[in-house]
Amino acid sequence: MAETLTPQAQDAVGKFVSYDVYMTRVYIADAKTEERSALRLVLLDMKMDVVGEAANWVTTLVQAPTRRTDILLIDWDLLPISPTAALDTIRKACPAVLVIILISHLDARQQAALSAGADAFISKGESPQRVAERLRSVAEGIRNR
Repeated sequence: MAETLTPQAQDAVGKFVSYDVYMTRVYIADAKTEERSALRLVLLDMKMDVVGEAANWVTTLVQAPTRRTDILLIDWDLLPISPTAALDTIRKACPAVLVIILISHLDARQQAALSAGADAFISKGESPQRVAERLRSVAEGIRNR
């Protein structure tokens, strides 16, 4: 799906375009189709490359490592019983990925997400602008590695 966004050295005959901007590759893991769709729209608006989506944890484990994922957005409720073990597993498969946990309710889950090994969390209740700000901040960190 996202492969069509791959920059080409020459877009049209006689027109050369410089692609200095690194496209951050994002994988979305959320059981709810409408939430994945909303996130995809925010990411595409930010010119980020959505490299895959999953509605369950098993698919995430199989697909995310094969997509050269930079950022993995995972719904907290999608994680198995032991979030720490789940995040350890994904980090072994994708050592360089930044894991951002999506949380429905801001409560003890935000600290639990960070304690389990997430790099950051985003509340699903935040505005699209705020989600974009948080993702931009994380993407900037990727570019500066």
